Amino acid sequence: MVSPVSRPLARAALALAALAAAPLLAAQHHHHDRAAEAPTARVTVPAGPFWMGQDTVGEQDERPRHRRTLGAFQIDRTEVTRGQYDRCIAAGACTSARPLDARFRDPAQPIVGVSWFQSRAYCAWVGGRLPSEAEWEKAARGDDGRTFPWGEDYPNSALAWYGHEEDTGHPSPVGTHPRGASPYGALDLAGNVWEWVEDPYDPYAYRHPEAPATCETALAALRDLRDRHVRGFTGSNPLPDTCERVLRGGGWNYGGDGLRSSNRVHHAPSFRLVMSGFRCAYDLRDAPRATGDAPHASADAGVTAAAPDSSATRTATPAAPSPSR
Repeated sequence: MVSPVSRPLARAALALAALAAAPLLAAQHHHHDRAAEAPTARVTVPAGPFWMGQDTVGEQDERPRHRRTLGAFQIDRTEVTRGQYDRCIAAGACTSARPLDARFRDPAQPIVGVSWFQSRAYCAWVGGRLPSEAEWEKAARGDDGRTFPWGEDYPNSALAWYGHEEDTGHPSPVGTHPRGASPYGALDLAGNVWEWVEDPYDPYAYRHPEAPATCETALAALRDLRDRHVRGFTGSNPLPDTCERVLRGGGWNYGGDGLRSSNRVHHAPSFRLVMSGFRCAYDLRDAPRATGDAPHASADAGVTAAAPDSSATRTATPAAPSPSR
């Protein structure tokens, strides 16, 4: 039993201990925040050919499997974090992400609730750009045509963050699944958040890889599908009648099948989804030019939680279905 005299002494000792620990705890918290705000490390993807698309799994808009050749480029090792995006807002170069609850406020998590337009603005601020579909897929699959960034093993919790409920789940802090690294060392290219890329969604893009997809080719392909009463290739998502943009990689609310690196989904560029973010790519000035090769035969035979972007130049529909590939 503590005597009445010793109680004040004990309280004083506890107070001194707390004061002594405070700088260490503050330093640890500051280090965590600074790490989340530091510029994203990059990995280099070398020039050369790779296999893009699939012939035996996935959806029709992933066909045909074909050979592409790209110049060397760099891409962020992880997705852009909330802490990094907040620095862009503070600098006046970015607009605010969609307001979200505490599940999405960790500065080490990937930023979500940002549109394609906002993603492009951030990448321009750091001297980069959004990756093309082809660049994103090569960064994920390497030059051997693997199904997932790590190889052929089906996703599990050691490799990726996925399969969580939409009403209770959230993204993981970036870089927490190193066993899921791509051949070039990029992390979180499967699961965590869907990632905006530069390209318009053209369901026939792989039929003419030598010609980059444009809004004109995309809308023509979508009209053809509509005229033929084809539902489309993105599960429950309706065929769009405007130029939408592609997202890649699967998200924290997605099943394992959807994490394949060839999977393509699409949304209006003004949508700000709770399961979508981005990473940036960077030109290498002395890199060879990228080329598109003709298709080759294979060697081996949601949440309705989108908010319109007030800074966008076009109007989104009121809600976006969850990608359901």
